[in-house]
Amino acid sequence: MSALVQERRDDIKEIVCDILEIDPEELTDSSLLKEDHDADSLRAIEILAALEKTFGISIDQAEMSRMVNLDGIYAVVSEAGEK
Repeated sequence: MSALVQERRDDIKEIVCDILEIDPEELTDSSLLKEDHDADSLRAIEILAALEKTFGISIDQAEMSRMVNLDGIYAVVSEAGEK
């Protein structure tokens, strides 16, 4: 994994942890945001908006169904950045 990709992943994790008000150690790439960390739909929208603003991308709200954990968020952000 390149340093740039790792930096982006670290930034994404930091954003998600800030919004969900959890410690980075609590959040794994596969832990479920809703089930494991009590993220509601409002928090999910906050995460989406923060990602768009931070990375200068546009994410279709339909993609939120894939953004259930960090792995899903990484994929969505990566694909949005390629458009």
